[in-house]
Amino acid sequence: MGSLKRGLLVGLKTTWTLGKIIFPITLLVTIIGHTPLLKWLAQILSPVMSILGLSGEAAIPLVLGNVLNLYAAIGAILTLDLSVKEVFILAVMLSFSHNLLVESAVATKVGIRMSVVLGVRIGLALFSGLAINFFWDGGSEQAQYGFVSTGTQGEVTGWGAIIYQGLESATLGVFQLALIVIPIMVAVQIMKDLNWLTWFSKAMSPFTRMLGMKENTSTTLAAGLVFGLAYGAGVMMQAVKEDGVKKKDLYLAFIFLVACHAVVEDTLLFIPLGIPIWPLFLIRLVTAIVLTMLVAFVWNRLEKNGQVTEEKEVI
Repeated sequence: MGSLKRGLLVGLKTTWTLGKIIFPITLLVTIIGHTPLLKWLAQILSPVMSILGLSGEAAIPLVLGNVLNLYAAIGAILTLDLSVKEVFILAVMLSFSHNLLVESAVATKVGIRMSVVLGVRIGLALFSGLAINFFWDGGSEQAQYGFVSTGTQGEVTGWGAIIYQGLESATLGVFQLALIVIPIMVAVQIMKDLNWLTWFSKAMSPFTRMLGMKENTSTTLAAGLVFGLAYGAGVMMQAVKEDGVKKKDLYLAFIFLVACHAVVEDTLLFIPLGIPIWPLFLIRLVTAIVLTMLVAFVWNRLEKNGQVTEEKEVI
């Protein structure tokens, strides 16, 4: 009962901490979604879309995905006549860079600078789009979307209805967060009390060492990989506090996760677009591994030269 109580209290506290971020941002973004602002942003971006191998209208799902989420972006893609290459470029870019406002704000609560999160995610998205456009000559045929269930909603008119929808979406977002975070925190607490997490950390130690991190980052990595940055942040916050994760390991873990968080769930979301998902999965995984190992190598060299110091991250 002690483990259950402690886990429940930690889960409620974490839900409150993250809910204070998720609720206002979700409310604001939902309201903005009913204004001309997103279409205006898409029009501004459309002239540079050709550099990425995309038509001007492809700016709409890019903006929706980065400001809102993958569901909104995929829904927009399904309404457009795009080539296979365009759809694949969009899928890869959006897998690296989506839901930036919420996920980046949440990352700051774990102790990561927002500029690092935004820089890595947007940078990976742009680089991947440029690379695919440059190296892939095929995919010119029109995309044939697979099974589609977009769940279109009726038109919302009037500021009262729009604000109500925003409040509803924000409340639902926090409720979903609680449904995920609280049971996870209870389970993590039970596993800690049974010393299962020690075994888990040792089992993952070859992988964490390969990435240049210590084994006490394993819980943080597992939470982000399975649940994503937003939902997994609660587990990450607790793991960082209790496991004594160093500043370097924290940043390396997040660099890996911004490229590869919720990799299974996010990849499966693109099935309705009719594109091969294995290349998408492998691109994210390989990119995350190579980038993290490269940053770890550079960081270690800087440590040896005395240009950075090893310190514990304070949250």
